[in-house]
Amino acid sequence: MATAPATATPSPAITGLVRLGRSLPPGLAHARNPATIQRIVAAAEKIFAEQGLDGARTDAIARSARVNKALLYYYFRSKEDLHRFTLETMFGQMRARVGTAMEESAAPRDRLVSYVNGFFDFAAAHPNYPRLVQREVIGRGQSLHWIVQVYFGPLYRRLAATIRAGISRGEFRRVDPQHTALTLIAMTVFYFAAAPVLAELWHCNPLAPARVASRRRSVLDFLEHGLFQPGVRVK
Repeated sequence: MATAPATATPSPAITGLVRLGRSLPPGLAHARNPATIQRIVAAAEKIFAEQGLDGARTDAIARSARVNKALLYYYFRSKEDLHRFTLETMFGQMRARVGTAMEESAAPRDRLVSYVNGFFDFAAAHPNYPRLVQREVIGRGQSLHWIVQVYFGPLYRRLAATIRAGISRGEFRRVDPQHTALTLIAMTVFYFAAAPVLAELWHCNPLAPARVASRRRSVLDFLEHGLFQPGVRVK
């Protein structure tokens, strides 16, 4: 029987999900080896992104994480549990990064700039994120419902509310808040999702830091000239 190693501090992925009120697989409730959990989740993230839930094999995940399969099943009762936890971890990190950037106390224009910067920082650090999302959207599986309810829905509504606030305060020109929120999401998300296509078109790595920085500047420039009222400058 596999036994869980005992060390001091829980994994940041675990503590982060607890703060968000998310439930954990029973094997993780008292996990004490953050390095092991992080290796398993990193390996699972990569393999689920490449092969999806159905195609991924726990043998391959355990081998990539440098653990035996018995220990993997100690922490996660099934491949489905591991898949759910991997997605929860990824989306929780996204919400923490973007949500922290969009503090309610900031002016609407600053919140939108912070959203762009926060998402770019997150997406550049998590190259598997687009493929994980695309697999859930295309598959229309059970995961899609809670992803929208817990993560995408609140972010979309927050962006739309920020745009409405900017219009009412005279910071933004009059636009449709719902469609403008979708446009802003598309401008940030599509670049990373389309990276393989862009690599063929541009014959370079679109995820190289200089290319990502250039795209970030382009999106911020669009906000300044396409949404913000004259005289409102992007920081």
